[in-house]
Amino acid sequence: MELKEKIIVEIKKIYDPEIPVNIYDLGLIYDIRVDKSYNVEVDMTLTSPNCPVAESLPADVKKSIADIDEVKNVDLKLVWAPPWNQTMMSEAAKLELNL
Repeated sequence: MELKEKIIVEIKKIYDPEIPVNIYDLGLIYDIRVDKSYNVEVDMTLTSPNCPVAESLPADVKKSIADIDEVKNVDLKLVWAPPWNQTMMSEAAKLELNL
């Protein structure tokens, strides 16, 4: 399994506390980049800037990625462009939420 796939598996274990869907399928992870030295850069967003887990959720994501043995360093950027909306959700997430 590639490191990026391992990262996605870990991220899928993290759920938005207000929505019963993991943050990957919710579409909150915009990009995952892994360089040859196993440094990871992640661009993620939240469902809204006023999200109650704005402090803890990015920290949880960063820690879960950093806990993967091969990962050397994690740089997580919280981004607001483009703004998150329901069209970014996976089909599985939409089915889970009956959308």
